[in-house]
Formats: sequence, structure tokens, C-alpha cells
Amino acid sequence: MSDSNTTNFTNPSTFILLGIPGLEAAHIWISIPFCAMYAIAVLGNFTILFIVKRESSLHGPMFYFLCMLAITDLVISTSTLPKMLSIFWFNSREISFRACLTQMYFIHAFSTMESGILMAMAFDRYVAICSPLRYSTTLTNSVVAKIGLAVVLRSGILTLPYPLLARQWPYCRTNIIPHSYCGHMAVVKLACADISISSYYGLFDLLSVIGMDVFFIAVSYTLILRAIFHLPTKDARLKTFGTCISHLFAILALYIPGLFSSLTQRFGHNVPLHCHVLIVSVYLLVPPVLHPIIYGVRTKQIRDRLLQLFTHKEI
Repeated sequence: MSDSNTTNFTNPSTFILLGIPGLEAAHIWISIPFCAMYAIAVLGNFTILFIVKRESSLHGPMFYFLCMLAITDLVISTSTLPKMLSIFWFNSREISFRACLTQMYFIHAFSTMESGILMAMAFDRYVAICSPLRYSTTLTNSVVAKIGLAVVLRSGILTLPYPLLARQWPYCRTNIIPHSYCGHMAVVKLACADISISSYYGLFDLLSVIGMDVFFIAVSYTLILRAIFHLPTKDARLKTFGTCISHLFAILALYIPGLFSSLTQRFGHNVPLHCHVLIVSVYLLVPPVLHPIIYGVRTKQIRDRLLQLFTHKEI
């Protein structure tokens, strides 16, 4: 691997990912929890998909959205972890310019998609609790498919400018990315040009998409809580609210690490670079790991099917 700090180029053929800068000596040790988390994410999300596909009783809107969430988690973790582990294990730091832009697109598109699916799941909980008699007629298979398609198209189209803008910038300083994957700002910061449009578009995308999703989730749960408080007994209120617990935990698993990571990027100027990169890298793994655990533990239908699968007994 050659030193590229003083290389002059416009369109680099490759970028160099450093992994966790400053912690190169500990890469092997860092890889152990990362590898374990990736294995849990892949096994957990494939198990969710397998159980829902196998059990016809789970073929309903809530579980279709859960399958969409599992697929996005698998794509996000697989877009980043294999390359990250190759850096940790084999010092394989080179990534082609096109592969870097492709990784950037998949990471940001599917992260946005994940937020959209959680918003759709909030709508599912709203209809189930506030209009239970109209649930089956409101959330038909056709409506669920259209919601899923809208989420995919929104994410795919709004994320497209990231690699398109990154591709047009001239890169004449360095091709070394002090990171473990090709994030949007990590790449465009290497450009020797005014990247304001990339920066502003990234902020616009974050506020408009994630902001809109959080707003509609908040509205849904405001209406849900109002409906729950109007139920006649405490047991009925607790039982109804219990159907939302898994979804609330899934929301927290996505947005809290994301908010922490975003605040660290923008305001954590005194945070050491290796801490920042480690936090952002872990953030991409937290939702894919926690989501199948949350739904496996909290959702009775999935928990029962898991027990049936391992004990070979009828539930």
C-alpha cells in the first residue's frame, strides 16, 4: 500500500480506509465484539424472516413490516461489517472508488428506509389500537405493499444525490479516509472543492426525512396513549400498551444511538478521533442486533414459535 498523502488526482481509483485510527494495534481485539454482534444480527434477523415465512398465522401487516425491518438490518450490517472485519483481520484497507460510493449509498438509503419502516409500524399500532374494527380492511396486503414501496422509493431517491455529488468533486489532497466505512461526509471532506451543497443536502435529508418520521411517530403515539387512557380498566390499559412495547424499544434502539452519533459528529470536537469512529461504527450495528432480540423476547407469537422450533413441541 503506497502513501497517498501527497498524491494529486481528480478521480481516485481507490480509497484507503484506516479502520479505527489510533487503535490499529487493537484491531484484532476490537474485531471480536464486532464479529459477535454481526453474527447475532445475521442469525437473529434471518430467524425472524424464517419464522414469519413458515408460520401462516403470522402473515399479517405487523409481521410484514417486521420482515421489512429485518431485511434493512441485514443489508445495513452486511454493507459495512465484512469490509470492516477484513480491515481488522487482514489489513485489507483498499476500497475502489465505485465500491466506496456504492457502500455509501446502501448505508444511507437503508438507514433512511429503516426509519420509514418504524414510522409505518407506528401507523400499524395506531390503527390496531384506535380503530381495531377497521384494522383488517385498512391495512390490507395491497396497502402494506404500497407503504413498503413508498418507503423504498423515498429512501432510494433522496439518497441518490449523495454518491452523485461525491462523484463530481475533485479529490486532490488525499485518498485516505480516517474511518472504517465510506460515510457520506467522511468521503466528501477529502474533496478539494466547496462541498457546501453536499453538507447542506445531507442536513436537509436528515431533518426532512428523519424529522418527518419522528413527527408522525410522535403523533401516532399521542393518539394511541389517548385511546389507552380511555380504556375502562388498568389491566386493559396495560395489556393494550404491552402490544406497543416492542415497537417503542425498536424506535429507541435506532434513534438514541443515532442522535448520540450525530451530536458527537457535530459538537464533539474534543472527542478523540478513535472514539468518534468507534461510536459511529457501533451505531450501525446496534439496531440490527437489538431489533430481533427485542421482537424475539417481547412478541409472544414469535417467542412461542421459537420455543416450538427448538423444542419440537406444539404451543
